[in-house]
Amino acid sequence: MVGTVVIGGGAAGIAAARRLHDAGHDVLIIEARDRLGGRALSFSHESQAFDLGCGWLHSAKRNPWTAIARARGFDIRTDTANWGTQWRDLGYPPDEQASFRKAWERWEEAAHAALPCSDRPLSDFIAPDDRWRPLIDAISGFANGAPLSRVSLHDWAAYEDASTEDNWAVIQGYGTLIVDHAGQVPVRLSTQVERIDHRGRTLRVETSAGTITADRAIICVPTTVLARGDIVFDPPLPDKQAAAAALPLGLADKVFLAVRGPVEWPANAHLTGNPHSACTASYRLSPLGAPVIESFFGGDCAEALEDADATAFAIDEIVALLGSDWRTRLKPIAATRWRHEPFIHGSYSHAQIGMAPQRAVLAASVDRRLFFAGEACSAHDFSTAHGAYATGRAQADSILAPSA
Repeated sequence: MVGTVVIGGGAAGIAAARRLHDAGHDVLIIEARDRLGGRALSFSHESQAFDLGCGWLHSAKRNPWTAIARARGFDIRTDTANWGTQWRDLGYPPDEQASFRKAWERWEEAAHAALPCSDRPLSDFIAPDDRWRPLIDAISGFANGAPLSRVSLHDWAAYEDASTEDNWAVIQGYGTLIVDHAGQVPVRLSTQVERIDHRGRTLRVETSAGTITADRAIICVPTTVLARGDIVFDPPLPDKQAAAAALPLGLADKVFLAVRGPVEWPANAHLTGNPHSACTASYRLSPLGAPVIESFFGGDCAEALEDADATAFAIDEIVALLGSDWRTRLKPIAATRWRHEPFIHGSYSHAQIGMAPQRAVLAASVDRRLFFAGEACSAHDFSTAHGAYATGRAQADSILAPSA
């Protein structure tokens, strides 16, 4: 018998469990995978950490992971996000950059002006034949994991109006930091939850390793898991399944390439592969000074390349900008395919048109025994590790609070 079982060992589950554990509460994390972290995953290449999943302390000054990192002795860099620059203006001259910025401002202003009205897709605020729509669509892929046509105006604005421009990097890896935060919390890995029987006073959580009984559960799994019915609730929770389906996971993938020989760019330089295509990557050159190029794909482009060759695509774009001799200087290190990751099946959530209120539906507790947390439950910090943290921590605090 467990006081609280936390289902899912990603950022939300770790935050919830650590809060309960530190308060002396009986808690157990159950994780289907053979590791903690979920969509936070760091790896090491030549003694430098890189993140396959979430990689930035977004809104860093108010991001709780920033304080956690500093308290644990992690190193933070505040000057590495250079997405608005194009190294040496390659393939993207200054006049075109200025033209794009004006188009972006027009689109953003039109979108905000429409907020008092009923929800609409973000694609409504830029003409289909606008020369800069492809790049705005590409950026939507990076930020939302989906193209403009599938992203809710109201949901997008909730995030944009709450976020700040301080995007910082954890030297040892964001994934490393999040897993480290689990500390001494009891964990069962490689244990898949199949059914939650909440008919009686005691929950019966049926797993691939047997049944666990608990007073309550905090469910911190991606919306894909709930929408697909991978966990069966008895009695059923159709409102939760519908809310999860209305908040699908978009897709963002990365390709990492080692660079042979000297480079001319400074650390953390940036390139956009093709500013005139919706299928292009954002390239981080020598992140934190490492001889590596980190390529970032999003939305429909990432979806298409998961079943093609994203690494070859990245190399082709880089060679087109830097020159043919670079083809032999780039060596693949790693590539993600988050859509195909078991128990995850995507990157981060976006609301379908008209469905932003479903975040509150997903986050609501059931009989004060079933609690739900994760980035998709956040009203304005969804798609982020700090949004996941805040929802997990809030549900733990709700459990610890005296009953009304």
